[in-house]
Amino acid sequence: MVKLLSEVKKAYIAGFLDGDGSIYVRAKPNSDYRFGFQIAPYIILFQSSKEKEKFTELCKLIGFGYMRERKDGVLEYTINKIADIREFLKAIYPFSILKKRQIELMLKILDAKEKIESESDFQALLELVDSYRSLNYSKKRINRVLTP
Repeated sequence: MVKLLSEVKKAYIAGFLDGDGSIYVRAKPNSDYRFGFQIAPYIILFQSSKEKEKFTELCKLIGFGYMRERKDGVLEYTINKIADIREFLKAIYPFSILKKRQIELMLKILDAKEKIESESDFQALLELVDSYRSLNYSKKRINRVLTP
């Protein structure tokens, strides 16, 4: 588990995320969910498949998530479970430099997601999700409003 790693290893992982990683959240339309959207947070680390052995060692340090190899020769290590994302981000936060604002907002989004009691709470969560896009290099900025 990442929270049990030494500070040096946490700092290394934070630097890896800053340089070769992505933190993002999507509001995916899904009629099976209470307000018509699924809130899906992700952390992804990227590496060339040429470094698969070393990258696998790094991913084992983290202790959760899964790896896949894309057809273009890139490895993706994905963390998508909320509890794992929260633990990961809290462990590396003190060491992150480039993605500190993304980490702060993601933790705020995860907290808001757990406290939804009404449609207005969910609308506030969607606004947080949409504000997240301004911190990343997204070409598709969407502002969502729930319709009555």
